[in-house]
Amino acid sequence: MGYVVTEPCIKCKYTDCVEVCPVECFHEGPNFLAINPDECIDCGACDPVCPTQAIFPEEEVPEEWESYIQLNIDLAAKWPIITEKKDAPDDADDWKEKKEKRDLLEE
Repeated sequence: MGYVVTEPCIKCKYTDCVEVCPVECFHEGPNFLAINPDECIDCGACDPVCPTQAIFPEEEVPEEWESYIQLNIDLAAKWPIITEKKDAPDDADDWKEKKEKRDLLEE
C-alpha cells in the first residue's frame, strides 16, 4: 500500500488530494475519503495538499490510527471512485481541528 487516509478527514472531506492524484485511487464515502492500495502508486502528491494532514505513507501512520490501514482497504472496495475535486462540506472547517472522530465515520 502507498498512502492511507486517517481520522482527521472525517467530516471534513476536502478533496484537494483527489485533484493532484495522477491515478484513480481515491474513493468517496458520505463523510470520508479512502485510498485503494491496489491503485495508489506511492507518489506522495496527496500528502502535502491535505488541509487536515490526514494522509500518511502506510509506514508512517501514527499508532493511534493504524486501524485506518485496513479501513481504507475495506471502504475503497465498496465506495465509488472520485476523480475530481468537489466542494468540502459547509461545516468542514468546524471539524478540521476536532479529535476522536472515528465514531462519526459514515460507512
